[in-house]
Amino acid sequence: MQSAPFGAMCRVSGRIFVTIMDLQSDAGSRLNVFVNGEPLATEARTLAELVIEAGFADTRIATAVNGEFVPERARAGRQLAHGDRIEIVSPRQGG
Repeated sequence: MQSAPFGAMCRVSGRIFVTIMDLQSDAGSRLNVFVNGEPLATEARTLAELVIEAGFADTRIATAVNGEFVPERARAGRQLAHGDRIEIVSPRQGG
């Protein structure tokens, strides 16, 4: 049995077809992103998931992806991709 090239169409059953890429994306693979300039491999798929994974779930923070501010209410809908540059900033007190 020959292996199909990456991204090739594969017959799964009956009339259903999926790509190898679709199967891999559902397999829990990690995304390689940068958080505050540091490389990070994460299983998070949204900014909200990354914030939780990074331990900021209960912290008031500001976030940006690729230089674009993402408000708290939009984090759950902001999908992440390989190479994204995420900034997570917590406010400082003092003067």
